Amino acid sequence: MTQRVVFLDRDSLKAKVRKPSCATDYIEFAKTSVEEIVPRLKDATVAIINKVPLRADTLKQLPKLKMIAVAATGYDVVDVPYCKEHGIAVANIRNYAIHTVPEHTFALILALRRNILAYRQDVEKGVWQKSDQFCFFTHDIGDLHGSTLGIIGEGAIGQGTAAIGRAFGMRVLFADHAPPKAEGVTFTPLEQVLAQSDVISLHMPLTATTRNLIDMSAFRKMKRNALLVNTARGGLVDEAALIQALDEGLIAGAGFDVLTVEPPRDGHPLLDVRRPNFILTPHVAWASDGAMQFLADQLIDNIEAWCAGKPQHLVS
Repeated sequence: MTQRVVFLDRDSLKAKVRKPSCATDYIEFAKTSVEEIVPRLKDATVAIINKVPLRADTLKQLPKLKMIAVAATGYDVVDVPYCKEHGIAVANIRNYAIHTVPEHTFALILALRRNILAYRQDVEKGVWQKSDQFCFFTHDIGDLHGSTLGIIGEGAIGQGTAAIGRAFGMRVLFADHAPPKAEGVTFTPLEQVLAQSDVISLHMPLTATTRNLIDMSAFRKMKRNALLVNTARGGLVDEAALIQALDEGLIAGAGFDVLTVEPPRDGHPLLDVRRPNFILTPHVAWASDGAMQFLADQLIDNIEAWCAGKPQHLVS
């Protein structure tokens, strides 16, 4: 069978991508606007996407499309119910970020708990040079050892984050929905995790039930010294509530790698939060060189497995 494979947003992946062995035609576009989707996929049987949305109104115009290979774990850009109803296979990437995202998570946690940005700003302003002793103590420094790490979401990335936390000597609590997917995981009710955790880290997909999971009510349940870290999906947190929580001192700080709108444009409220207890990175927690190459290889493996009649990593 002729397989025309089209990659709509190739520039979103900084890795070598091999041509699928089953592809009779393979075309890459650096990026694709919404208006360009249908013309570019008109004759495609397989679409490769990362963040290009494929909704029902678009998919209805693509009768030849038989598979969507998502170059990410999250697949909320795809209308999965429509694909299930119309026999379009959807495959995502599994377990590629089990090291890179937890490491980025702890980079944010350590920078916040030890007030690294604030101390760096002091040095840049000449505070150290004016000190009458060898150091100075303008900001609190906390240890992770002996503190409690609350993880919401206990998939592979949540488990990887927990492993690092335990290595630091942290007590780990998981908040998720029973029954557990991972062996040996004991769940703690969400409200208890919010109330007891010194650090709360989000590692769950964005769905209708998880959108704005962390709202003002959740912030009011947290410890005043708590840190909130989100390296999962921007929509998990009510961003206006986050700003209010930081302004009111309801939490000690926050580290985010994701926003509800990406890339953010002028006027996004979190772009204006300029304080040392808030760190925003541009959705790069997943993007270590090794992780991206693993992703690129699995992406093509998923297509070749589907072509061979042995599909893997299907969500539809």
